[in-house]
Amino acid sequence: MNTQPKIYVACNFPQEVLALFTNQFNAAYNDTGRVLRTDELIDYAQDADAIVLTATDPLDRAAVERLPASVKVVCTYSVGNNHLDLDALQAKGIAVFSTPGVLDEACADAAWLLMLGAARRVIEGIDLVREGTWQGWSPRQLIGREVWGSRLGILGMGRIGRAIGRRARGFDMTVHYHNRNRLSAELESGAQYHASLESLAQESDFLCIACPASPSTQGLINKQILQRLPPNAVVCNISRGDIVCDEDLVQALTTGVVAAAGLDVFAGEPDIHPAYRQLPNVFGLPHIGSSTLRTRLAMGELLCSSLTAHFSGAIPENRIR
Repeated sequence: MNTQPKIYVACNFPQEVLALFTNQFNAAYNDTGRVLRTDELIDYAQDADAIVLTATDPLDRAAVERLPASVKVVCTYSVGNNHLDLDALQAKGIAVFSTPGVLDEACADAAWLLMLGAARRVIEGIDLVREGTWQGWSPRQLIGREVWGSRLGILGMGRIGRAIGRRARGFDMTVHYHNRNRLSAELESGAQYHASLESLAQESDFLCIACPASPSTQGLINKQILQRLPPNAVVCNISRGDIVCDEDLVQALTTGVVAAAGLDVFAGEPDIHPAYRQLPNVFGLPHIGSSTLRTRLAMGELLCSSLTAHFSGAIPENRIR
């Protein structure tokens, strides 16, 4: 293109990230301080060549069909893309870019925060300290789950899953994984492959969910899988909430089938299953897996470079469709 593309940023970005788009493209942006309704997003995108949005800005088929004809690119400020109807976007000739690779390490750090926090009963400990009910040290106080030397099962051995697995070496853990396809020996790095999720569950003292969300993974972690876990197992979800069947996990946590859960993502967030707010063995975070400034900036930089490349006639590597 000979002229600069018109970009509309729907996300409520940190100022440092927003500046990437406004400085480079003079982008228009959402200045409401809240998530836009779909109707608003479509209205604000009039005459835009590209829209930058994120997981809280869903575009289903009906919304895609209403997008202005000017829109040729949708950038999602995320790795996950289950909030987008990719088939509808492709049918309309709209390219889609995401942010793979740049948030792996931050998400892996968060996964370990979740597993450690759940295993060591951090929520209960914080409550004792903050509520002033701690009676002093006792050998029976808040006995948790040992992490060192345990078995870690990873569902989804992509970039984030492998980053989680690398950290497990520091805890002298054996790493097991289930993937749609087995990895090369180099990428496995000693991890043991399981052809089925059922087999993985049986070897997972800690089960960490790191697979992409899709129709085929919805409700994948259910009663049948949870019952196959070893005693006192910990479940961690760093991917998307709807991969877990909430009712089944809540029952497992309540009955002791699962010792604890570390959850950064939830189905229907922020309107989550009410039991997750009450159960003492749920270490919950408000979807902050990639929430570091360095990662946020890297995600923005990747999308900016993708937009520049696309409108210059190149095909960026992070193009989904």
